[in-house]
Amino acid sequence: MPDMSASVSLAMTHLVPLAKEVDENKVTPGVLGFIVFAVMALAVWGLMKSMSRQLGKVDFKETPDPEAETASETASAKPGQS
Repeated sequence: MPDMSASVSLAMTHLVPLAKEVDENKVTPGVLGFIVFAVMALAVWGLMKSMSRQLGKVDFKETPDPEAETASETASAKPGQS
């Protein structure tokens, strides 16, 4: 496995024997499954925290457009009336 990094191969050598200690007739995700799930949960938590921080920076108040106001005023005024 030359394309695997050293840390991944080191983790696999330590985690695979732990998975072998479980009963062979029982199917479980094991320690490796728990570690993968925990890393994914931490990643989702970090993304949600970042998203809430970014949404907190957004200003939802719109400033009125002066050009749109003058256009609507001239369109609402009837011709011949001043």
